[in-house]
Amino acid sequence: MSEEKIRSEARRILDKFGKSLSKVKFKEKDLKIKEGGFREEGSGSECDSEFRERMFSNAPEREDNFIVAEKKKW
Repeated sequence: MSEEKIRSEARRILDKFGKSLSKVKFKEKDLKIKEGGFREEGSGSECDSEFRERMFSNAPEREDNFIVAEKKKW
């Protein structure tokens, strides 16, 4: 593959990714900055319902409680 084709393909991928990011919905309170780099571990029995709703609202395809995603197309 030539260098120009690689650059063109990389630009296309970045543009597509940028357009996808512009569609992501978030609330201002989701932009909290945590200091220290560590997170508090939970028991795993609780889930953040807002996060779940946000994930499903941004997923292009859904089936019941699952996000349908492309696998190994490239």
